[in-house]
Amino acid sequence: MRLDTLLEGIAVAVASIGGNKLRSTLTILGVVIGVSTVMAMASIVAGLRGQIINTIEIAGPTTFYVMRFLSQTPVDPNALPREVRIRPVLKEEEATVIAELPEIAYSGIWIQLYARLAYKGTRTQLVSVFAADHRYMEIQGGNLVEGRFFTESELRGGDLVVVLEEAFAATLFGSLEPLGKDVLVGGRPLRVIGVYRTPNNIFQPPSQEIGAIIPYQTGHRHYRYDETNALFIIVKPRQGVSVTAAQDLVTVTLRRYRGLRPGEPDTFDLISQEQILDIFNQLSGVFFLVMIVLSSVALMVGGIGVMAIMMVSVTDRTREIGVRKAVGATRREILWQFLVEAATLTLLGGFVGVAVGASAGEFLKGLMGFETGVPVWSAIVACGVSATIGLVFGLLPASKASKLDPVEALRYE
Repeated sequence: MRLDTLLEGIAVAVASIGGNKLRSTLTILGVVIGVSTVMAMASIVAGLRGQIINTIEIAGPTTFYVMRFLSQTPVDPNALPREVRIRPVLKEEEATVIAELPEIAYSGIWIQLYARLAYKGTRTQLVSVFAADHRYMEIQGGNLVEGRFFTESELRGGDLVVVLEEAFAATLFGSLEPLGKDVLVGGRPLRVIGVYRTPNNIFQPPSQEIGAIIPYQTGHRHYRYDETNALFIIVKPRQGVSVTAAQDLVTVTLRRYRGLRPGEPDTFDLISQEQILDIFNQLSGVFFLVMIVLSSVALMVGGIGVMAIMMVSVTDRTREIGVRKAVGATRREILWQFLVEAATLTLLGGFVGVAVGASAGEFLKGLMGFETGVPVWSAIVACGVSATIGLVFGLLPASKASKLDPVEALRYE
């Protein structure tokens, strides 16, 4: 097909859109909604994945975790299935045994609590509170802004002390000096001994920000927690030791410590950073698929709208089609003209959808603190899909126009 025919079809399409602004706008609205939704969802998934990868880089790609039971969805601690109940709860001694291995640089048992922080009437939402040890920031990143971290005595004694995250310290105390004051953590008063700053790229989903760190024994003795989902041993191999080799050593050590005989199944699970990323990819894949299906409905509605407006356009321009055929236009040229017009309509909707989706992506990036922006591939795919929808749904009215009898078309009023 010649370039001039293509340009002519586009010019006719633009003129038709300009002559029927409201009708054309409503027609492409479904395409705009569908395309912008796809791009916004792609931005969320890409942003979350980027944050998780950044967090993995902070903790180190070789860091892995020992858990009582690994499940993609947390098990109900009040109704544990038998396969969980028969497994022993992780112990501090097990982390110590692992730490004594020459191939292991760090091993510690941590608890992840969820609690509100409060000071004199000012309260936060539920935030993560880690019960860990003095090497927490070595593993998770960050640095002390003021004060100090836990002493060995405080760690062993389970003292009621806390290191607050900088932003939450500012929320609770404002311009006041937080050091030495008591803050309520889950309703229990703890003395603030330090303030630390999390790294900018740590993975912190909304309502799950890390608000404070307390000694492990403090969490173990003074707080209720889920021994299956919230208790874990974090392990970091020495430099040069692979994740696989370290996991094999930990498995052998824990089996020996627990007295498991050959052939008996493990009574614990290991999860690496790569597995965490794989689980996220599976979950986000399902989430993204659902969004694609919902977006497809909007695109389908937009496509049906395009077909409807093109059918009306064929009827309105019956005489014009007759004149074109009378002066020599072929059936193929008429078909091409209306297909180009339909594709132009939906492609225009695609461009508008890309602009809306990009704006939504930037808004979400700022709102959720993501480092990544809108994926370029999503814009390309969105435009391609929108043009394809125009061609598919424009085929019926274009075929109808091309089959009009020129004599009958000239008589049409």
